[in-house]
Amino acid sequence: MDIRIIKTENAPAAKTLFPQAVRAGDTLYVSGQLPIDMKTGLIPTDIREQVRCSMNNISEVLKAAGGSLENAVRMTIYLKDLDTFDSVNEVYASYFKESLPARTTVEVARLPKDALIEIDCIAAL
Repeated sequence: MDIRIIKTENAPAAKTLFPQAVRAGDTLYVSGQLPIDMKTGLIPTDIREQVRCSMNNISEVLKAAGGSLENAVRMTIYLKDLDTFDSVNEVYASYFKESLPARTTVEVARLPKDALIEIDCIAAL
């Protein structure tokens, strides 16, 4: 099986020991994307803006692998506060035209850089 590391400068690069994504055959595993705004390098304070940043970063990683959000089959959303669930869903749904990928949403105690959200993705390319 062909296994390749996917990198793009259009999404945040992890400073730890994991890549932005790994492609194994026709499956792409996108590492959790923090809501870092690539224009400013900062994390917005508003949860809606954080969702947009994380989703945009995932989209850029998928694009670097030759895909798009339409290829997403599974996503996991890690939230600092489940009370933001409705706001997250509102923004999240706007990124998909027809079918939504399978998804799990969990509340966590803390995320890197004190972000309010982190999202990972599995895609079929």
